[in-house]
Amino acid sequence: MNVINTPKDLVNGSRKVCLAIGVFDGVHLGHQQIIRQTVTDARQHEAAAVVVTFDRHPGAIVAPDRVPPLIYSPSQKLRAIESLGADALLVIQFDKQFSEQTGEAFVRDLIGGFGRVQSLCVGADFVFGHKRGGNVELLKKLGSELQFTVHGAAAVSLDGQAVSSTRIREAIRAGNFDAASQMLGRAYSVAGRIVEGDRLGSKIGFPTANLDVTGLILPPNGVYAARATVRGQTHRAVLNIGHRPTLQNPTPQLRFEVHLLDFTGNLYGEEMEVTFAAKLRDEKKFPSVEALREQIQRDVAASRKSAGY
Repeated sequence: MNVINTPKDLVNGSRKVCLAIGVFDGVHLGHQQIIRQTVTDARQHEAAAVVVTFDRHPGAIVAPDRVPPLIYSPSQKLRAIESLGADALLVIQFDKQFSEQTGEAFVRDLIGGFGRVQSLCVGADFVFGHKRGGNVELLKKLGSELQFTVHGAAAVSLDGQAVSSTRIREAIRAGNFDAASQMLGRAYSVAGRIVEGDRLGSKIGFPTANLDVTGLILPPNGVYAARATVRGQTHRAVLNIGHRPTLQNPTPQLRFEVHLLDFTGNLYGEEMEVTFAAKLRDEKKFPSVEALREQIQRDVAASRKSAGY
């Protein structure tokens, strides 16, 4: 799948284009329906299936005090969209100038940039443009003028409620991974780059990979049995999310630390994706570092016995 930054970057010749537009955080079941409709349209009309999204959540610009944490990192979102068969992903830079563009101007620029657009698919409640002035009704009006078909896909329901990124965030915050995974259509996971930590884990015999999870929604603090994928290999792991209260740091920072079982090596700078298997215990303050080390030994043993291994 090609990742492009402007419509003109699409090497498409004279082929028509079918578009799916949305934030697509999590690429959940509802998003998948929109993208699959676009891929189906493209195959029927010998067109290119292009997913249009943004480099950040629009709320980061228009309502920074209310912007929600993301379910997926950019690389996770890209992989999920690619798995659905899209030919290209257009990532638009969402900045202040872009946020002030009217919905109609956005669509006209998009259609003009691609040239020949066969269809456009969004969620039925999709709104866009300055002050959320654009909607499906506007798209259909422009589609009639500019000769493209519009699909306003109804929400997908699960357990009698619409699947949404908001519901998935609520499930993750509650540690309900089964519900989150059902709505995502795949096992819930967290991905991030491995950054250098203080190497305390190595000093007590349990080296950890510290993931940069800035801006991502996270489950409750605690210790989890997990599976971690890095460099194309999946490893059993013990994951700690928390502030490490045993260390009595005057300015504690939230850490996402992964200890890979039966692995040695340097992974700095690599991306790691972590899938949760089971929660082992809550975060706890221990009387000493030695007591912490002994508990980690028990956590590793429990992780080996955990479901999914």
